[in-house]
Amino acid sequence: MQLFDAVTLGEPRLTRDGYLVADAKIARTGIQLYAGKEVDPENKQGWRDKALVRVYRPESEVFSTDALASFAHRPVTNDHPAEAVSASNWKTHSVGMTGNEIARDGDFIRVPMVVMDQAAIADWKAGKRELSCGYESKIVFDAGTTPTGEAYDAIQTDIRGNHLAIVARGRAGSECRIGDQGAPETGELKAPVHQGDRRMSLKTITVDGLPVETTDAGIAAIEKMRGLLTVSDKALADEKAAHEKTKADKDAEAAKKDVEIEDLKKKVVDAAALDALVADRAAVVTKAKALDPNVVTDGKSNAEIKRAVLGDSVKDKSEAYVDAAWDLKVADAKDDTVRQAIRSQDQSINASDAWNDNVFASAGVTQLKKGA
Repeated sequence: MQLFDAVTLGEPRLTRDGYLVADAKIARTGIQLYAGKEVDPENKQGWRDKALVRVYRPESEVFSTDALASFAHRPVTNDHPAEAVSASNWKTHSVGMTGNEIARDGDFIRVPMVVMDQAAIADWKAGKRELSCGYESKIVFDAGTTPTGEAYDAIQTDIRGNHLAIVARGRAGSECRIGDQGAPETGELKAPVHQGDRRMSLKTITVDGLPVETTDAGIAAIEKMRGLLTVSDKALADEKAAHEKTKADKDAEAAKKDVEIEDLKKKVVDAAALDALVADRAAVVTKAKALDPNVVTDGKSNAEIKRAVLGDSVKDKSEAYVDAAWDLKVADAKDDTVRQAIRSQDQSINASDAWNDNVFASAGVTQLKKGA
């Protein structure tokens, strides 16, 4: 199985002929992250559709004599070719070569290398600095934990190098790169932050209306974040709705109390107004009795008394019409008895301090006692 790794060149230099020469870290021990389809393309282990598989490289495999030797005299390529490099396609893909002094450098493999292709050197000058090994190995799907306590899904064994690619970003990180500083012209371009081999197939996902290229793992992370945001938005919406309902309930209760207060205010009659109501009531009752001795006044309003006296002539007429007809009838009364009754009643009301409960009850006014 052919896989790709990534690392960096040591302090590079340009020869008199313009070649790029460097001593580079190209591979390391520890856990590497692969797409499931890289390590299990036929899905024999059920890992093909996994976004990420954690593959452990023990020191015993990375630094074995055969593994180290396999990286000597290997072609250097500008990005990974779509096929393994061999004698049949070497001229098509090669831009340089690794040397034969392969050595261990801490947790890394270090190799000498030379890049002779002008376009590849120009890319390096522009900031394309990381390295990625193309190699074959066996993957043993046996989950476990490294000596430092890191969990892994599989172990990589029988590592054999095929080529070394110059890439923008490699799986092994920015330590596996050509040079430790920026391009010679500026000294400003730093190694990019590495998040895995960029030869993983990228997919496009729309985020907030913008297309974003990312791996399957990136899409999974974005979708998870979207789910969390959806849950958060719903919780906020529910809280806002509950708050608005509480506010609406409070506003409705306050409005109800305001109406009740206004109703109470309307029922409160001051002394002067009450005297006027009493006088008016007494006058209506007296006039009604004088005009029609058989009229019933108890429990009836002034308007009902007037209609009872006036009869069918004011049926279905407005209150204003009834009041006008009443005034005309009283004014047209010729009977001195009626006139005298009305005059006597007016004098009685003006001279007396007595309060007639029936008058108040009939008028629908709450009685106020003196001294209250």
